[in-house]
Amino acid sequence: MTVGFFSPLPPARTGVADYSAALLVALGRLCEVRLGDPAADVCLYQLGNNPLHAAIYRQALAHPGVAVLHDAVLHHFFLGTFDRERYVEEFVYNYGESARGQAAELWDARSRSAADPRYFARALVRRIAETSRAVVVHNPAAARIVCEHAPGARVVEIPHLFAPPGPSDALPRVGTAGPPPVFLFGVFGHLRESKRLPAVLRAFGRVQKAVARAVLLVAGDFVSPGLEAALAPMLAKPLVIRMPFVPEPEFQAITARVDAAISLRDPSAGETSGIAIRLMGIGKPVLVSAGEEVARFPEDAVIRIDKGLAEEPMLTDYMIWLVEHPEKARGIGVRAAAHIAAHHSPELAARLYFDLLSSCCR
Repeated sequence: MTVGFFSPLPPARTGVADYSAALLVALGRLCEVRLGDPAADVCLYQLGNNPLHAAIYRQALAHPGVAVLHDAVLHHFFLGTFDRERYVEEFVYNYGESARGQAAELWDARSRSAADPRYFARALVRRIAETSRAVVVHNPAAARIVCEHAPGARVVEIPHLFAPPGPSDALPRVGTAGPPPVFLFGVFGHLRESKRLPAVLRAFGRVQKAVARAVLLVAGDFVSPGLEAALAPMLAKPLVIRMPFVPEPEFQAITARVDAAISLRDPSAGETSGIAIRLMGIGKPVLVSAGEEVARFPEDAVIRIDKGLAEEPMLTDYMIWLVEHPEKARGIGVRAAAHIAAHHSPELAARLYFDLLSSCCR
């Protein structure tokens, strides 16, 4: 079997590129993988919610194969790649003629789409789901969204893979012999409204008043200049460390030294956070937004934060608890790493992809 593989790849600044690079290696041990070859026996398309995937999306419709939805809400993808007329027609295709007025309204208000829940409630995935031979998702929330839009589609859940860093890259944690001088929280990735950074910064302000050892690292590039400007005073406060996007070796070094990661999503696009998987995989406790997206994680392997009014007080309390109980924090990280090793290895993911692709060959 030959597989045509369509995806952004490093050094593209997207988690899908890193995911695909790891999958290419593992899948290549099981079959012949050809980058960008539509004439292969079956094509595998990695799709995400940004314009980097525009040509891949068009190819997936022209030459149907297996589509991987890293975001189960493609609404923002169409806002960024279509003009008004095409966007409205795509909206009507998904939700019927009666939705035409709503489509026009959402297009005109699209500057608010990064945080407005209305855009996350309309996934716009019917066309790709109906066209593809199969759709791969990474969690139950994404599977539900696709099935709601295309009840006849074949939807397969494959856990988001984690490729462990090599022995030479894995850096030891500083100060493991005793309590560290500080407890370092980290927020990583593309910094957009849905990652709840204002809530995180407000919660950290209260944590600082309760415990003396907490430090917050915010690492990554802002997607919205307006959000960055609004948060600038809070990011400049003492014990908040600000870093831009860093290349992979530096990213591994930084994540190896954090004590806990914060990876919130609200509203959610049905995505599984690749960064959360990576941090769990290297044994870090991760605070995540509660929901279907994290339903497969054991209760004692992550810390779930409720959405809504309970979010900030719950986040504050758990951050204080982690600082005051570093041994319990490490225990959560150990269980997280065990779960990721058992269910998210590249070898397991590649085998599941291989079986699915084999069943979808021409």
